[in-house]
Amino acid sequence: MSHSELVSIIVPAYNEGDHIFNNLKIISDTLISADINHEIIVVNDGSRDNTASEVERACLFIPGVRDCGYEVNRGKGGAILHGISNSKGSIVGFIDADLELPASLLPGFVEKFDTGDWDVVIGSKMHKDSQLNYPFMRKFVSWGYYIMLKVLFGLKCKDTQTGIKLYKGDLLRAIGKVQKINSYAFDIEQLALANSRKAKIAEMPVVVHYVREGSFSRISLGAIFRMFGDTWKIWWNLRIRKKYKF
Repeated sequence: MSHSELVSIIVPAYNEGDHIFNNLKIISDTLISADINHEIIVVNDGSRDNTASEVERACLFIPGVRDCGYEVNRGKGGAILHGISNSKGSIVGFIDADLELPASLLPGFVEKFDTGDWDVVIGSKMHKDSQLNYPFMRKFVSWGYYIMLKVLFGLKCKDTQTGIKLYKGDLLRAIGKVQKINSYAFDIEQLALANSRKAKIAEMPVVVHYVREGSFSRISLGAIFRMFGDTWKIWWNLRIRKKYKF
């Protein structure tokens, strides 16, 4: 495939120094092989290890890498919002730095935009063609969250939390300017706002190779409860207070 318009891929990174350089090389090589015009926006989210120096090294040796990091941790949502505000692409998306979701998925997601009238293309663990290798408890939480979102927002997509998503750039930058959530619920806020703009959302199958120890990867039970609380806050701001204006 080939895609001449610029595609911005945001990579939020926190304490990923051991493998961030190699993973950025994989992302770059994948996009170059697919002949996709791209920039890779790396947001070092106040890491305490050597992530910053490894990202600096990547900027020197890997084509298309841009360093948009900062020193004080803001959380994944805050990192992605920072990347969005620094993006230039006609398509803007993000993928997790650990490549639990492989970079090889990206060309297919970009191609989906080129072959259909889509505004948003997201990965879905609940897609019938997805290949999953991750703990039962994460599956259980995902299903519970899906039911909650269906009731609150009427979203047609089944999975909002898989860490690979692409949006039309102008749409995502407009959403980013009015977003209020920096926590793990930032995904649902983005999709709920896109849905409120009548955006057409496509779901794509993913391959998930679970690489973290523990039932919920780096996400603590406290973070999960906060995510549920923030989801109700998004519903309140969107449906009751109507605080989003864009």
